Amino acid sequence: MFESLTDKLSKTLRNLRGTGRLTEDNMAEALKEVRAALLSADVHFKVAREFIDRVKAECSGQEVLKSVSPGQQVVKIINDELVSLLGEGTNELSDKRPLKIMLVGLHGSGKTTSTAKLGRFLAKKNYKPLLVGCDVYRPAAIDQLETLAKQESLGFYGDRTTQDVSRVGRDALKHAKSEGADAILFDTAGRLQIDENLIEEIKQLRKKVEPDEVLLVADSALGQEAVNVARHFHDAVRLTGIVMTKLDGDARGGAALSMKAITGVPIRFAGTGEKPGDFETFHPDRMASRILGMGDVVSLVEKAQESIDADEAEKMAEKMRKADFNLEDFLGQLRQIKKLGSMESIMGMLPGMSGVQVGDKEKQQFSRTEAIILAMTPRERHHPNILNGSRRMRIAKGSGTKVSDVNQLLKQYTQMRKMMKSMKGKKGKKMMRNLQSQMGGGNIPNIPNMPKT
Repeated sequence: MFESLTDKLSKTLRNLRGTGRLTEDNMAEALKEVRAALLSADVHFKVAREFIDRVKAECSGQEVLKSVSPGQQVVKIINDELVSLLGEGTNELSDKRPLKIMLVGLHGSGKTTSTAKLGRFLAKKNYKPLLVGCDVYRPAAIDQLETLAKQESLGFYGDRTTQDVSRVGRDALKHAKSEGADAILFDTAGRLQIDENLIEEIKQLRKKVEPDEVLLVADSALGQEAVNVARHFHDAVRLTGIVMTKLDGDARGGAALSMKAITGVPIRFAGTGEKPGDFETFHPDRMASRILGMGDVVSLVEKAQESIDADEAEKMAEKMRKADFNLEDFLGQLRQIKKLGSMESIMGMLPGMSGVQVGDKEKQQFSRTEAIILAMTPRERHHPNILNGSRRMRIAKGSGTKVSDVNQLLKQYTQMRKMMKSMKGKKGKKMMRNLQSQMGGGNIPNIPNMPKT
């Protein structure tokens, strides 16, 4: 998501950075392009207009027009306003225990999967979650929630014998107390559109369970309609936060930029994929950096620290320092990288790489490399030097690839070994010290090297 907006804004800001002197004319032209980019991304017209007005007011000061680098100043102003638009400040949930959270939204927005993902997220924060199925009209929804709860080893409560949602909520609270659950998540029913029955139902549930948080689960592909949906739910049940789903899709992103501005309710979480772990706290400043093409290295490092086994990474680092790196290790590195998410999401977090297209060819390279290594015997993985012509033909046949693919992989592996050998000893230590000093003297996280494709 945001690719189109990022491309257009990056081009406009690139032109601004190269401007030696800002005038009213070139400022007006740049802001016109920014406004057009926002509107084309489905940002609500009122939000886009107010955003441009604020940027224009900030840029009209003489200190900006006369600054040493006026273009850079304007980029900073746009970045700051974008952070403000997305909702600056803390997005943390209430720290109460038990913590009661009600999730509401339209049918198909991803409420049930988001409930399970949020439960998993809270379990990692040392909560004991209980997922409650309150969609009493769709047994499949209750079944789905129960299945997801079992997959993540989370508590579950559902009552398929009644359509009284308030009763389900009341009984769930009793069950949570008896089970010692301290985070109760209510997955409510949705409709294809907002109607009186839907609103009345969630009003009654809210009154009965008195939730600490009421989160609207919103599909990022809603576009302009997202604003109306958010406003209706907020008027009905007083939302405390928003969960944006399907941020990994091809939606233009305007919903995320509009909903906070219209409702005043912060975006707390973002769903970035189908896997249980594809759920993260929403950071306005980091998202603004991504939108402006400046990447989000902090989130990438946090994701690496969460996904990658620290002991395994340390062992791998030691192997690399000693140049004792075989194809079994290479396979381990590949699998560690896959834990970080899709190639698109990784690229989006790297500065200047958000516009890089990751096609089927690049995606297939990971699978092909993994298949080739798995087609080898353990001895061949540990001693690649024994891979003669006949062995390579057997491996190619066993992995469904060509001999040229096997040769290419071995060539890359040989190059990596040469690089590691060149870094052994004092030279390698000096390089690491220099890198550490550039990063402020802190510890350098062990992030696996991405294989060359």
